[in-house]
This record gives sequence, C-alpha cells and structure tokens, in this order.
Amino acid sequence: MANIKDVAERAGVSVATVSRVLNGRSPVAETRERVLAAVAELGYRPDAVARALRTARTRTLGLVISDLRNPFFTELADAVEQEARRLGYSLIIGNAGESTRQQDDHIRTLLDRRIDGLLVSSAGTGSAMLREAADAGTPLVLLDRTVPGVAAPCVRAEGRAALTELAAHLAALGRRRPAVIVAPAGTPVGDERLELFRAALAAHGIALPPERVGASPDLRPEGGRQVMRRLLDLAEPPDAVLATDNLMALGALDEVRARGLRIPSDVALVAFDDVAWFAHLDPPLTAVAQPTRALGEAAVHTLLERIEGREAPSVLLPARLVPRRSCGEAATD
Repeated sequence: MANIKDVAERAGVSVATVSRVLNGRSPVAETRERVLAAVAELGYRPDAVARALRTARTRTLGLVISDLRNPFFTELADAVEQEARRLGYSLIIGNAGESTRQQDDHIRTLLDRRIDGLLVSSAGTGSAMLREAADAGTPLVLLDRTVPGVAAPCVRAEGRAALTELAAHLAALGRRRPAVIVAPAGTPVGDERLELFRAALAAHGIALPPERVGASPDLRPEGGRQVMRRLLDLAEPPDAVLATDNLMALGALDEVRARGLRIPSDVALVAFDDVAWFAHLDPPLTAVAQPTRALGEAAVHTLLERIEGREAPSVLLPARLVPRRSCGEAATD
C-alpha cells in the first residue's frame, strides 16, 4: 500500500506539504490539486483512526438540515457535501423533518460521534441541544436560518434587493392587491421576508393589510394550500400572492387549480426559492432564487474557520428575482 512518502514523491512536494493538504490547510490551489492527483493515482488512504488519535480530529462534519423533502434544502445539503468532500472532510447528514425534537436527537448523536464541527439549518427556534452545543464551544455555523440566543455565524441569502425588485415588478404589471403566505409565526427569516416585502410595496403606494397575510401552520404544501384557500375566500381576493417557501407555493398552486382559476389571469403567483422544474410549469413560475450552491460552499468554509479557532463573520449572499410568466409577464423566446 502507498504511504504518505510515496504521495510526496509523486507530487514533488514534502511530506509536510502532503499533510497540510490532507488537513485542508494548503493555501496554494495548484499544490493542492497536484497532491490530490497523486493521492488518487496511488490509491493512498490515510489511517483515519491514527490521525484522529494524533490530532484529536475526525475530519468529519455534521449537517442537520431542516427538511430534506424540500428541494431547496436537498440542493443545499448536496452543495455542502460536495464542498466538504473536496476539502477532505466526510459529512454525516441528519434530517430534522421540521421537528425540533428530531433535530435535537440528531445533534446529540453527531456530538457523540465527535465531529469536528456542526452545520445546522434549524427547525424552529426552540432547540435546547443547539444552544447547549454553542455554549459548549462546539464549532457551529447556522445555515439559512438564524436562531435567537445562539451565538454562531449564519450563512444565508439576503432578500432585500430581490423583494424590492419584485414589488416594482408587480406594480408595473398593475397588481395592486398582493398577499403573502408566510412561514409559521416567529420564524425569523420568514418574518424578515414579510417586512422587507411590505416596505418595498409601500414605496409604490401599495398596502399589505393584515387580512392579506397568512401564516402557514408548517412549511409544507398543505399549509400553503390552507392559507391560499382563505385568501381566495376574501370578499376582495388578492390579485398576486407571494409564497415565502417553494413547498407552500406548490400548495397555493394546487388550490388555484382546484378552483378552476388560472394563473396569471385570475391571480399571479410568486415563490421565494426557485426550483428547477418551476421553469417547466404552465405558465412558468416567477421566483426569487437563492444562491443555493454558493451558500452551501460558504457554510463549509465558514465552519472550517471556526474549527481552526478563527473568528468567522456571518455571510449574506444576494438572492435574485427570476421573472417568468406567472405574474402576467410577456412571453419571451
């Protein structure tokens, strides 16, 4: 079997350089690629158990994702896994299923496995284990969702510019009675999206009264459908609806179609979170797209900074509006 000296000779570098690359600490991309190519050619496999005993590290990260059934989080988890593997780390994934209790069970298990660091896209804000992990000094990064009282950097999308553009877009199309389907009350990111959109609409003289804001009981299609049902039953129903999550948007779409209504002639529909198949609906769905893969990659790099004992700030990456035809936009080739 090849050893680390064989890898160093094949790559034309020192044993110390090979060690730095395998521990994710080589700052030179060309050197890293040469070493990794030599590792692949020789089939070199470091002794993980010996390395863990020597360094007190397992080269393993933990990721607890709020709901893997949601396409946004599925892609996010894939981006995290790909970047972690590229940097020489294994990843253990736990699916919280939007349950705080299930999330805490996963966090407890991951900490017992002595992971080097933890990424969490939190299900709700009441996780005792998440606060315990943060207070104990576990290298921790929040992903997509902030959690009050948890002192950890958060990597997420910033929706201000995209929602400002959406408000202008709806105003230009003559939509004057917008409504919003929001996440369950008390969800920080959902509350933020609502307030940003309300302020952006006000700049165009468009009101968003309380009766046209509905909090879904969960982040699932049926919750979105329940809220859409109530909105469409208003004496003056909305002429445009923003669902602040892609699965809630799917439920809203189901309710519109069940009533025999048409998008966009009867009501416009917009989703916050883009999904690949939104472009193939009839009509294609306008959406606010988050930079999902970039978020996953940034989260891994932020966590590695924390593992190395360095301060790491929160990361905000801009979302963008993707106009299609679900608001009455003109068809394009």
